[in-house]
Amino acid sequence: MKPGLAGIFVGGAGSRMGGIAKGLLRTGERATIVERLRGILARLDVPVVLVGARDEYAGLGLDVVADDPGGIGPLGGLVALLRRAGDVPALALACDMPFVTSPIVERLLAASHDAPIVAPRRDGRWEPLCARYDAARVIPSALGLARTRDHSLQRLLREVGAVELPLEAHEAEQLRDWDTPEDVTHR
Repeated sequence: MKPGLAGIFVGGAGSRMGGIAKGLLRTGERATIVERLRGILARLDVPVVLVGARDEYAGLGLDVVADDPGGIGPLGGLVALLRRAGDVPALALACDMPFVTSPIVERLLAASHDAPIVAPRRDGRWEPLCARYDAARVIPSALGLARTRDHSLQRLLREVGAVELPLEAHEAEQLRDWDTPEDVTHR
């Protein structure tokens, strides 16, 4: 199933990284993480937007979807992406996962069509920003959660009934993220 829209989440403050725009880091390749993800999505013919407004990404020439509602973390970005996707599936990808591969994205796209959300799990936790969402089915729950004090994407995936995308050990390693400078130096 090809989503109608993929969103690369770039809106985080990156406070543990000194405030830098993590999606503009390079993995040893010439491309930044965002450019690499954009390339994977282009090869799969999936349209892409940036989710979250940060000036550092302005030169990439991608449409930006601002968090809506703002100030509630990634849930605000997800709500905005789901609204933009409308009645077609949406793919959410974090900008700080430099090792995500085309096969993982393809598996997300090909996974069960009946699931409201398909996402991998690592160490007992969902990967909500490497997941496929049925926008129309998930947005009511996401909006309801946005009106509470608990803006947890883990809670959203549990309550909506996400279906796990099983991972091989090497695939789980591909979902490592770069949250601190130490993560980047220990590639």
